Amino acid sequence: MAIEGVSHITFIVRDLDRMALFLCEGLGAKEVYDSKARNFSLSREKFFMLGDTWLAAMEGEPPAERSYRHLALRVEAGELPGFEARLRAIGAEVRPARPRVPGEGESLYFYDFDNHLFELHTGTLDERLRHYSS
Repeated sequence: MAIEGVSHITFIVRDLDRMALFLCEGLGAKEVYDSKARNFSLSREKFFMLGDTWLAAMEGEPPAERSYRHLALRVEAGELPGFEARLRAIGAEVRPARPRVPGEGESLYFYDFDNHLFELHTGTLDERLRHYSS
């Protein structure tokens, strides 16, 4: 028996269409499903593909407070400015980056419209561990 990887990640949001705007226009995801009036789960939901990752959004009460709990997505360093422009254009709140150890990669932190924190990160685990051990 072994875990093969992450199946999907679900976000609870107030407005599914606004989350679709965030994921599709802001991050380049593709919407692949909308339950509309046929709820098979706890509430109406939409599914998206972001790269090879299945993201789900369900209507409900999102987190009341913001925290550092986040989803980090890997991108190439040269893509960060383009993503930042897209996210700002749809009204996402872009946050200042946290202090970093040299060589650990760059990050762009931003919130969706329901207090979920995301990060676009340019580094890898191997790079980070190599710099932490030096």
